[in-house]
This record gives sequence, C-alpha cells and structure tokens, in this order.
Amino acid sequence: MADRRHHDHRNILSRFASAATAWTGSTLAFVCAASIILIWIITGPLFHFSDTWQLVINTGSSIVTFLMVFLIQRAQNRDALAVQLKLDEIVAALEGASNRLISVEDLSEEELKVLRIHYQRLAEMAKRAEKITESHSIEEAEARHNFKVDRRKKKLLVKS
Repeated sequence: MADRRHHDHRNILSRFASAATAWTGSTLAFVCAASIILIWIITGPLFHFSDTWQLVINTGSSIVTFLMVFLIQRAQNRDALAVQLKLDEIVAALEGASNRLISVEDLSEEELKVLRIHYQRLAEMAKRAEKITESHSIEEAEARHNFKVDRRKKKLLVKS
C-alpha cells in the first residue's frame, strides 16, 4: 500500500511537471508574464518606484526562476532518456551497427574519449573515400576501406 502511494505521488508529480513545462512554454504563458511586468512598470509611479515595489518583482522573478530550473531540468532529463532509448533501439536493430554504442552514456569519460578517437578515424577514412555513408563500425569500416582501396587500385591497373 505504501509503495502504491509512493508510485501515485511520483505519477502526480510527473503529470504536474509535464503540464507545467508545457504551459510555461506556451504563448499564453509568455503573454501572462509580459502582462505582469507591464502592470509592474505601470504601477511604478503609483508606488513612487519604492524599494518595496522593486522587491516585489525581484522576489517574484527569483521564485519563478528557481522553480523553473528544476522543471526544465526534469523535462530535459526525461526527453534525453527517451531519445537515448530510441537511439539504443536503432543501434540494436541495425545489422552492422556497433552494439558497443548501446547505453554509451553510461561509459566513463575516458571510455568515451577512446570511442571518439575510433569514430574520428572512421570519419577520416570516410573522407578519404569521399562518401561518408559507406561505413558502419570501426572494424567494418577498416575492412570496407581496405577493400575499396584495393578495388580502386585494381580498376586503375585494368585501365592502364
């Protein structure tokens, strides 16, 4: 029972966060925020541009900014995870794709640097081959690259 309440609580928070980020990104939200600022500016002379008048907008904007940072980060985390899962599915499903990239975001920074070097080599081979879409994995790229180079050499020899 306690576990279900915890799950319901997270579900409610998730729905609230999704609705809040969707609304705050809307035109209506922007119009509301701009209206609040306009009203604040117009009331400046009424309150003689006092410290309290300035404090109202500073406090309000600080609170909204503080809360929005967490909502935006939550939305970005969720979106990034969804995109990562989609990419993992594509890598897993494509024949010839390197499965070492599944869950690559979980690798250490050093491991990512090593993979980056491998893929830079792949890009260099593709540039030399003048067609960037011809290779898939490092091993396959090296084999294809060597095959293409040999094939071109043979064609040149035949033409000579």
